[in-house]
Amino acid sequence: MTLAPAELQERVAAIPWYHSIDLGNGVVTPGAVALDAIPRELLPDCSGKSVLDIGAWDGANAFRAEQAGAARVVALDHYAWGVDFHRRGPYWEECTRKGVIPDPQKDETEFWDPTLGQKRGFDLAHEVLDSSVQAVVADFMKMNLTDLGTFDVVFYLNVLYHMREPLTALQRVRQVTREVAVIETDAIAVRGHPDASLLEFYPANELMEDYGNWYVPTEKALHGLCRAAGFGKVVTRRRDAKPARRAKPVRHYRLLVHAFP
Repeated sequence: MTLAPAELQERVAAIPWYHSIDLGNGVVTPGAVALDAIPRELLPDCSGKSVLDIGAWDGANAFRAEQAGAARVVALDHYAWGVDFHRRGPYWEECTRKGVIPDPQKDETEFWDPTLGQKRGFDLAHEVLDSSVQAVVADFMKMNLTDLGTFDVVFYLNVLYHMREPLTALQRVRQVTREVAVIETDAIAVRGHPDASLLEFYPANELMEDYGNWYVPTEKALHGLCRAAGFGKVVTRRRDAKPARRAKPVRHYRLLVHAFP
């Protein structure tokens, strides 16, 4: 679909974006995640492949796979598309003031938007890019994976630390992966213990002020989790380490691995 740049920019401005997506005509969505957040050389060849993007949000990675020649792409999400973050905000703020942990069940009851209003970014990009990416609205942790099927390439990007049961989550990722899963997560390095296999647990909003963040692994722990989940080989492709301003016992960074059956 072709829109005049001014009309397209107006429609883009009416939507809160997470991903930066190049929609053409000089219009790039103002997302927090940059266009080149994951360089192309860190992703597997998607040409002719089937690709599943778990936790797709605005769909940037699904659209990239399609543009790279994937034969079939499925974008799967429910949390980012269905939870009304704006309405939930005051509840989280109240919990912070009271020092209590929010009830996560409210996400799919009190703060659930049946119109999937948070999916507007994906829908607009899908329309403008004339995309054939298939959108599936479902909870990956609860849905019937047999119905979903298996895929050559699976993206599991910035999702793992949102999981209450990370090993179970990776077992389910393994179940739908035929060739390779690309897993990116927040990770930790513990000073003086470079080979420690550890998970740091956040019971409240200690990580990025988000009550939906739970566990962060060391590199060795992530490799171990993947192996325990049924992957036969795990290769670290990027350690996005930022220089620490001061020495801290635990340092956070972004870790990206390829996991192979």
